[in-house]
Amino acid sequence: MARPDKAAAVAELTEQFRSSNAAVLTEYRGLTVAQLKTLRRSLGENAQYAVVKNTLTKIAANEAGITTLDDLFNGPTAVAFVTGDPVVSAKGLRDFAKDNPNLVIKGGVLDGKALSADEIKKLADLESREVLLAKLAGVLKGKQTQAAQVFQALPSKLVRTVDALRAKQDEQGGAE
Repeated sequence: MARPDKAAAVAELTEQFRSSNAAVLTEYRGLTVAQLKTLRRSLGENAQYAVVKNTLTKIAANEAGITTLDDLFNGPTAVAFVTGDPVVSAKGLRDFAKDNPNLVIKGGVLDGKALSADEIKKLADLESREVLLAKLAGVLKGKQTQAAQVFQALPSKLVRTVDALRAKQDEQGGAE
């Protein structure tokens, strides 16, 4: 491969690192082309899985400001570049690795922070962003309902207290 081709490949990989929320490095040794195709589908629409050359990818990652992955560029390496919800892609990788032990998650980076293979598996155990937002909305709605009940209780308690005072005054006035 000529030098301009390598420079173009590095530039493309650098742009992918910069435009991605997350990147997960894997070892794919022993996977068939059909299995790799299945893996790509399992990552979701917002992820791109690419088999890469270690040296060029290491240079591209460094140019993108990611130096924490340098130790992971050994052996056959592929990178999942995630532009959407990283939880969905992490789940896809974890589930595929359960069925295909030849896929080994090496580590990755999420929003500039290095992640170990175990941290990526923990990320996969999280619920998706949409589910977490729905739960948060439910909690907030519950708190609003509680606040409304408190605000409604205050005036009615005041009215009951005033009525009780009137009744007491009427009793005292009638007793005189």
